[in-house]
Amino acid sequence: MNPNNVIDIDSLNKPYFVWFEENWRHDDILHSHEKGQLVYVESGFQYITVDGKIYLLPQNHAAWIPPGAVHKTNSHSEKIKLMIMFAEVNSVFHHELHVFSVPSVLKEMIKYAERWSKSLENNPDEMLFLKALFNELPHFVEHSLKLHISLPEDKRLAEPIGYLHNHYQEDIKIEELSEISLLSLRTLERIFKKETGMTLNKYQQILRIIKSLELLSSGDLTISETAYQVGYKSVQAFTRSFQSVMQAKPTDFIKTTR
Repeated sequence: MNPNNVIDIDSLNKPYFVWFEENWRHDDILHSHEKGQLVYVESGFQYITVDGKIYLLPQNHAAWIPPGAVHKTNSHSEKIKLMIMFAEVNSVFHHELHVFSVPSVLKEMIKYAERWSKSLENNPDEMLFLKALFNELPHFVEHSLKLHISLPEDKRLAEPIGYLHNHYQEDIKIEELSEISLLSLRTLERIFKKETGMTLNKYQQILRIIKSLELLSSGDLTISETAYQVGYKSVQAFTRSFQSVMQAKPTDFIKTTR
């Protein structure tokens, strides 16, 4: 259930609004609102599409979605705990998208704010606390996590991108995608880089890491099993690749409630 469809967020007569749900359900519809939105994943994992790019939020990560940004949220997690906060903000920072791991101090502040979940009243304590949280948000976001996949607008990439998403575990060569797309190698490489912002190898690496984060968050597979499941030939190769993208170890993302 998307709160934006239940309550008109922008019509609320309060600058901040807290929404907490367990086993969150979504309608997967693109929408926007005048307030900015902080999405925190306490457990599970969450996909967010913002302005044509897909971002993944593993557990203990958050995304700040700027005011007016067209977005939708959906998840493949069977169970997910989300805290969503809406805020009226005006700084330059708040008008940019940020995806980041949540430090312990911010995590405790977010959990403390749960007491005001779905409250429609203007509570002075709530307003003061949330104002402080959002004022400090830029300091919590020291290094934004750049884990996203751009959705290509060029329809000539539809088939090769679809093939990549279905066969990311395999060692795919650009020549294979050239045949699938009926484009010359040079044309495909140029369009692919322009539309996705990365090479084929990098795109496939990001796909594998995103899938590995899903598997690690589910808690069903070991790191070794996850590595082979997403196409790596060894745990060492997977760990190196994972750390280069996430700046963290795979063990940091194993589900904590195993």
